[in-house]
Amino acid sequence: MNVDLHCHSTASDGALAPAVLVARAFEHGVRVLALTDHDTLEGLDEARSAATALGMQLVNGVELSCTWGGATIHVLGYGFDVNAPALVQAIAQLHDGRWLRSEEISRKLALKGMPGALDGARQIQQELGDSGNAPARPHFADWMVHEGFVKDRAEAFRKWLGAGKLGDVKQHWPTLEQTVETLRAAGAWVSLAHPWHYDFTRSKRRRLVADYIQAGGHAIEVVNGHQPAEQVGSLAILAREFGLLVTAGSDFHGPGGWSEIGEYRPLPEDLPPLWCRFKHDLVTAAV
Repeated sequence: MNVDLHCHSTASDGALAPAVLVARAFEHGVRVLALTDHDTLEGLDEARSAATALGMQLVNGVELSCTWGGATIHVLGYGFDVNAPALVQAIAQLHDGRWLRSEEISRKLALKGMPGALDGARQIQQELGDSGNAPARPHFADWMVHEGFVKDRAEAFRKWLGAGKLGDVKQHWPTLEQTVETLRAAGAWVSLAHPWHYDFTRSKRRRLVADYIQAGGHAIEVVNGHQPAEQVGSLAILAREFGLLVTAGSDFHGPGGWSEIGEYRPLPEDLPPLWCRFKHDLVTAAV
């Protein structure tokens, strides 16, 4: 695919630095890319410089954490003003909240005989690339593997870090309504990230989409990496029913992971892609 609207760098929980990620995307045929790190804009300047040199379009992107119905929900924002006061303030609050969450994860793991988790996770994070953001759960998982507490990342999440487990520290994220309002105040196009990833019944997922639209959302992410085709079909039905724009992306975090950058299941042809609303001002590559 030549468009990828969902990927992560070392600015959050990805394995590649922003410039390296952009280069990899270009090598895989991507020409319109949105870097959507979790709750941070830290990687955008580096990514934009790399994209400009290659003649790619880099769309401002972010994946913000929020709450709805007692669950953590992720919302994608695109094409926003990075200096918008509401967004700058929201990002700062999320930054602080993520550090508090990491400290709490470390404290809980220490009580279970795994001391030094925060320092260890931070070291693993810094080895991937310099970042002022808090280490995320994948960094803690990799530290646990390194220390021999678990055999692989999957076991770390299954036993300690996944939903409902000891390391699944709930944050006081803003509400879905507040998050959509923040993004729209910054001039963003807004998409609901991977609606099928949440452990909801079909009716609860439909209520989520309805409330999201009421809050001012524009689109839903119908295709996320190599998710099962039947999930794509169900989300496409929701998009048609509610008359939504749609987005798609690899949700790339690193080589050998969920999917490769620029690779995801085809988007149903009758659905209107959000990226057609972007200004496609492709720059000329530097000689």
